[in-house]
Formats: sequence, structure tokens, C-alpha cells
Amino acid sequence: MSLLIIIVVLALLFDYINGFHDAANSIATVVSTKVLTPFQAVIWAAIFNFVAFWIFKDHAVANTISKTVFKDYITLQVILAGLIAAISWNLLTWWYGIPSSSSHTLIGGFAGAAITHAILKNGALVPWDKIVDSDTIIKTVLFIFFAPLIGMMISIFITIVTIYQNIWIRLLIIMAATGVTVLIFDRFEETKMDEGLVKFIKLDKYKTDFSKAEAAYKGHESDSTLKATLTSAESKLNKTKEIYSQLSPIVKEYDKLGADSVASFAYNSGLLSEIEVSKLKDDVRNANNFLIIEALSVENKKMKDEYDIAKVETEKYKEPIKKYIKKELSLDSTIIAINAIYPLQPENKNKVRSKIEKFSIKSSFKKDIEKSDNHTIVWGIIFTALLFMLVYLYVEKIKTPSAYSVGNMFKKLQLLSSAAFSIGHGGNDAQKVMGIIGAALIASGDIQEFSQLPNWVPISCYLAIGLGTMSGGWKIVKTMGTKITKVTPLEGVAAETAGAFTLFFTGQMGIPVSTTHTITGSIIGVGATKRLSAVRWGVTSSLMVAWILTIPVSAILAGLAYWITTFFF
Repeated sequence: MSLLIIIVVLALLFDYINGFHDAANSIATVVSTKVLTPFQAVIWAAIFNFVAFWIFKDHAVANTISKTVFKDYITLQVILAGLIAAISWNLLTWWYGIPSSSSHTLIGGFAGAAITHAILKNGALVPWDKIVDSDTIIKTVLFIFFAPLIGMMISIFITIVTIYQNIWIRLLIIMAATGVTVLIFDRFEETKMDEGLVKFIKLDKYKTDFSKAEAAYKGHESDSTLKATLTSAESKLNKTKEIYSQLSPIVKEYDKLGADSVASFAYNSGLLSEIEVSKLKDDVRNANNFLIIEALSVENKKMKDEYDIAKVETEKYKEPIKKYIKKELSLDSTIIAINAIYPLQPENKNKVRSKIEKFSIKSSFKKDIEKSDNHTIVWGIIFTALLFMLVYLYVEKIKTPSAYSVGNMFKKLQLLSSAAFSIGHGGNDAQKVMGIIGAALIASGDIQEFSQLPNWVPISCYLAIGLGTMSGGWKIVKTMGTKITKVTPLEGVAAETAGAFTLFFTGQMGIPVSTTHTITGSIIGVGATKRLSAVRWGVTSSLMVAWILTIPVSAILAGLAYWITTFFF
């Protein structure tokens, strides 16, 4: 428990450092254009960092981070070493004013520590793709380049549209772009809800189980045990596919029906009955320290033997639980039956009773669906577009336009664009630390999966990054705000709006991107719109080198940190 506490404290410290390290991303343009003073800017950014807590319901980025390393190689020591490396690299780059990626140093540190752990445990021949999720690593590496490119293209588009002389064509372009954006985010919501449904009814698990059973049976057709396993896996898969085929069309109607109606239909139609037993079984055995046994089994032979027994025996909890749900057994009789199958620890009996009493598959399903709802983001985009259009109309058609009034308009709009980027920064970067704390809680046995993350984790992460932002990061502000290119209020609006959109876009996809890379690309975009020579490409190339080095250097530092921690833990 003491090591878990140390990890949580270090994780929040990293989040705080991330706040003042990446605060420059949120405030560099608004400070360099003198719209806000440095002190006003960090307070402004910190407020909207924390506002992100109420906007990003589905912590997709955090979930991705927590799955960077496969469960068999996640230990508290691995997470500790990863955090030490990430904090060290962040402080080093901050000291030299290099706007490197906190996201990538965290992923690199986590992966490097896990690989070192696997090598020390099983030798150097362990395949890396069995230790870390190669898809997550590849996507993260690709977006080192894609995130700034997306930000750059969007900022160029916004700048060109903004300076277009014919206001009516400009408004039509904004309306069309907003419509396309809404459709894109609506598609994201539909895709994420479908993915959530697949996981909720365990269709992905049953597909994996069937594939494994089929591979084991191939070439051993005479083995009756393997045949029975294959038949059982196929039966579960087919049954779940049928449930999915009935639920999927209803979930797609979420916008029309709402979460209550979707959940009620699923429950009243009996489509959740099978998963109801399975999920309550998981809750019961987890309340009896099953997760702690599982976490300890990675390093402890005795616990591994106990885990192998518990894993098989606790599956038998399904029978009394099924009878309880059908009201064939009372709560007391159910607990007695469960205890007879695999004993409940005396101190856990009340927890088990509480889990059974409070369990509701309907509420659980409703909550799972609502996580993918992105209406807040969509309406925020629509509101921002309308506000821009109204401001343009007022300044250029109602009020006599002048250089002063137009400049003043963009200074005010920059407050809005800076706030939007700060929300994206908070939603993206705070989630990464949530992922690490989630991985630590899973490794310690406190939770089974990321969906069970306690409420104190997101609250403390958003608070920590907000406090960090309030501390500022003036060396990086100088690099971002003046060294890449000189930024005017108009260009500041374009860069921050482009950066915010990119962060919302990638956040919805669950891709952990760098806010540093995103805003840098956006600033380059507005500079290149004036002329290519307006961008100081020497500074930009130096930043690129730091970006590319971040993951491997963090991985090496984490490997060294893990080796050192083995002498103490």
C-alpha cells in the first residue's frame, strides 16, 4: 500500500509539472499578443484545464495509456520507474526551455520500464509485442507527426477564411466547416458507443476465447476436452452475437431515444440477463480480494497457485447468483452458497453483501452508454462558430470597420480560443495521468478494469494540472510565443482554435497526442500563411529532434530507474 501511495503522489506531481511545463502551450500566444498578462493568462488557462473534467466524460485517452503495457508486465515497480523517468525528462526539458511532449515521455517511460522488467525476469528473448501494445505505441509515434500537421492545416484554413474579403462567402464556409465537423463528431460518438457495447456484452472476449479454442483444437481433433472447450466458446460467441445484433440498432438511436430508453429496452427485453450474471459474479469475487490475488500472482509463486484455484472456483459463483437474480434464493442464502464454493474472507462479507444489494445491470449499462456522449463538445463547436459569425457581422456590417476595431475583435476572440485550447489540454493531458494511476490501482488489485476508476482520480488529476498551469512555464512561453514566429491576435485565434479542434478530435479517438506538438504545428501554420520565411525553421527543426528523442530517451531512463528500484523494493 505504501508503494501505491508513493506512485499516486508521484503521478500527481508529474501532472503538476505537466501543468507548468505545458502551460506555455495554452498561454504562449495569448501572452505574446499581449491580450493577457502572464499572470492573468495562467489563471485563465488553469480554470479551463479544470473545466475539462465536466466535458470529457469518456476517458478514452486515459484508457489507452493504461493499456500501453500488457497486464502480465504491469507491476507497481514498473509504474514507479516510468514516472521517475517521465518527471526527470520533463524537468530537464523545462529547464532548457524545450517544449517537449509530456505525453510521450510518460508512454516511453512506462514502456521502457516494462521491457526492462520483462528482460530481467524472462531474459532478452521476450518479444516486445508481448510486453507492450504495439498498436498504441505505433499510433502515438505516428501522431508525433500527424498532430502538428493536422493543427497546421486547420490553422492555415482558419487564417485564410478569416482574411477573406467577402464576409458572406466567409460565413458560408464557416457554416459548411461546422456542419462537417458536427458530422465527424457524431460519427465518433456512434463508433465509440458501438465499441462500448461490444466490451460491455463481452463480445470481444468471446471472440478471443473462440479463436484460442479453435487454434488449440486444430490438429488435436480426437481430444474430447479441447472439443468441449471449443463447443462452449462457440456457443457463447453465437449467443452474444445474437444479443449484439438486437442491441446495436437501438444503441445507434441513442440521440433520439436517450440513455434511459436504450437501457430500459435492453433490460426489459432480457438482452442483459446473461451479462448480468457475469458482471455480478465479477463484482462479488473482486470484493473478496480476487484482484489483489491476481496482481500478486505476477511476482509470487504461492499467490499464482492460489490465483489459479480462485479463477476456476469463483466462476462457479454464477449458479447461486443466477438463482438470486431470478428471486429463487434470498440474499443470505446466496452469500452462504457463495461462501461454500470459494470461502469469503470474514472482513469481506459485508462488502460482498453491499455489492449484491446495490447491483443494477440496467444502471450499469446506462452509465456505460452515456460515457460516449459528446454532445457537450458538439454544442461547444456550434456555439463557437456562431459567435465568430456574429462578431464578424457586427464588426464589419453593423459597426464601421477600422483597423482598431478589427484588432480589438480578435483580441477578445483570443480569450475564447485560448479557453478552448486549455479545455483540450486539460482533457487530453490530465487523462494520461489518470491512465497511469488506473494502471497502478489495477496492478495493486484495487480495481479490475479502468471503467471502475474511483471518482477521486479524475478530480485530483484535473486539479493537479490546473494548479501546475497556475505556476506557469515562462521559458517555454518564450520559445512558443516568439521564437517560432511572431504571432498577432488574428493568428493567435487561428492557432489556438486549430489546436483545440485537434485535441478534441484525437481525444474522441482515444489517441494520446502531444499538446506541445499540436500548438507548435498550429503556430507554424499561421506563420507559413504570411510567408514561409516568417517561420524560424531552425528553431522548428531543433524542436523536432527533441520530439523524436523523447520516447526512446524516456524509455532508457525508465529502464535505468527500474534497475535501481529493484535494490529497494
